[in-house]
Amino acid sequence: MTAGWLRLTLGLLAIVVGLVWTLQGLGTLRGSVMSGDDIWAIIGPIVTAIGLAVLVVGLRARTRAKRR
Repeated sequence: MTAGWLRLTLGLLAIVVGLVWTLQGLGTLRGSVMSGDDIWAIIGPIVTAIGLAVLVVGLRARTRAKRR
């Protein structure tokens, strides 16, 4: 029953964090040391992509668990 929930949660968290880091790196979100720093505009999309991959794995695990 709980198959995939951890992966879904971690994936969604990584997506949100990655998007925030991207926006901060691009200077869209201000008020942080990371704002306007180009490295976060690079790290953010990478974290977002990893989060999407983890989310897909979690969704597949839930789908497989429901079939059983």
